[in-house]
Amino acid sequence: MILTFLLRFLLVVLFFPFSALDKTLNFDGAVGQAQTLIPARALATLMILAGLAIEVITPLCILSGIADRAAALVLGLYSIATAILFKQFWSVPDFWARGPSKSRDLFWDFLKNLSLAGGILLLTFGTGPVAVAQFLANPLGSTHPYASHSASEAP
Repeated sequence: MILTFLLRFLLVVLFFPFSALDKTLNFDGAVGQAQTLIPARALATLMILAGLAIEVITPLCILSGIADRAAALVLGLYSIATAILFKQFWSVPDFWARGPSKSRDLFWDFLKNLSLAGGILLLTFGTGPVAVAQFLANPLGSTHPYASHSASEAP
């Protein structure tokens, strides 16, 4: 059980507490970054508040095992969305430049977001068709990560 909790914690620690805390402590800066996509301050603020809610609620669901598959789906899609919206390496022309490159830094951040999304989405969809079918049949169900299983019952 401890290992399961620690592995799940490693998947979500970036979001909660760290990114959520950063958004809270640097709220105006986060809204400013959102305004690069949505110039209207009120809409940018709503975007950050939605992100903050996702970064607090979904990790807690994943850690507790309550609707953890749906939470992992939301958090995985959120990771993909933030990669596409805020890690646009293709829009910075210095990718092939020698020395430091903002585009390459964004590229690595983009790939990290996608890789993290893949790991998180494994909680949703598992590694085989049975797990996908189970999720589709009960999307708000739990994987029951802390239930004890005998070797013959193990999923």
